[in-house]
Amino acid sequence: MTRKSLRWLVPFLILGCSYAAFSAITSSSEEGKNLRAAKAPPTVTVSKVQSGDHNVVITGHGEIVPVEVTRLSAQVSGEVISWHPNFVVGGIVKRGEVLFTLESENYQAAVLQAEANVASARAALIEEQAQANVAQKQAKRLPKSQVTELYLRKPQLLSAEAKVKSSLADLKRARRDLENCNIVAPYDALVVSRELGVGQFVSAGTNVATLNNIESGEIHIPIAGFDSAFIPDDFIGREAKITLQGVLAIERIGRLERDLGVVDSNTRMTNIIVSLSDPYSMKSDETPIKFGSYVEVQFIGKKLKHIYRLPQEIVNNKKVWVVNQDNILEPRIVNVLRAEKDFMLINEGLRDNDQVVLTVPDYPQEGLQVEVAKPDLSKEQ
Repeated sequence: MTRKSLRWLVPFLILGCSYAAFSAITSSSEEGKNLRAAKAPPTVTVSKVQSGDHNVVITGHGEIVPVEVTRLSAQVSGEVISWHPNFVVGGIVKRGEVLFTLESENYQAAVLQAEANVASARAALIEEQAQANVAQKQAKRLPKSQVTELYLRKPQLLSAEAKVKSSLADLKRARRDLENCNIVAPYDALVVSRELGVGQFVSAGTNVATLNNIESGEIHIPIAGFDSAFIPDDFIGREAKITLQGVLAIERIGRLERDLGVVDSNTRMTNIIVSLSDPYSMKSDETPIKFGSYVEVQFIGKKLKHIYRLPQEIVNNKKVWVVNQDNILEPRIVNVLRAEKDFMLINEGLRDNDQVVLTVPDYPQEGLQVEVAKPDLSKEQ
């Protein structure tokens, strides 16, 4: 190679070496930055916890059903001559209202006949009492051996008194049958079915309608085993909030009525009965809740002491992470008593003022150094 050729190559060699040196320096700088970034401790958000007393809230769901269902029938026979305009399927009738009326002429006649029989029996009794008085006066002039109960007309008098009582009983039955020509609602009721019309002959004892008592309703709430442990012994009579979900939620207050006393063989659950007074709001301005509605029921259970209430998302396999005074992660195994909506109730494994990690790192490890996020004072102002 000639000297002239070397003279042309030298500038290119210098330029290549300079570029290689620059690339090496740049790469080294980026690797250093990445290394420093990798070594930076993760930032976590913590919250100091304090134990306190907590009233367990037990939630259940069930359907509102009537407490009482009546298959209505007439106590006398007769032809239907009229019925109440609300005595139709879906209609609501009030306690004591006449639902339908039977033809009553025969029963009125029976009352008149019974009244006449009473008058006749009383007259016969008066006559018999007069004869007994005469016999008693005459008996004073006779030897005692001749004075018998038959002579004194005591059997006749007892028979006359019995006839009066019998006729009075017949009159009472006749009047009752006449009253029973008007069939009245036994309570505030929803008419579920009706099987009669004007002109129809109804026999005594024949089912003519079905009524649901709307003065009160009840809800059967299944209670699982893990909830039954938190039901207080004196739960009967306690208030329960009843909620019907919808576009506009309806809330009413009911009361815990009783326990069914048996465990369902299929579900292994027990049932608590919640009563709801006046579900159709006949006596108030509250929004009605109809039978068949599926509602949520909440009531207060036992009171737990020294309980920590943590969000469910930070409790994983009964473990939570805390940050000690040196900003080191520590795992804590906790005892979860129960879950309530988005929270866990914990009674063991934590201490007051523990800094519980709310934002757990992706790969938490015991002994990991972390940085605790400082509160944003601008948001608090």
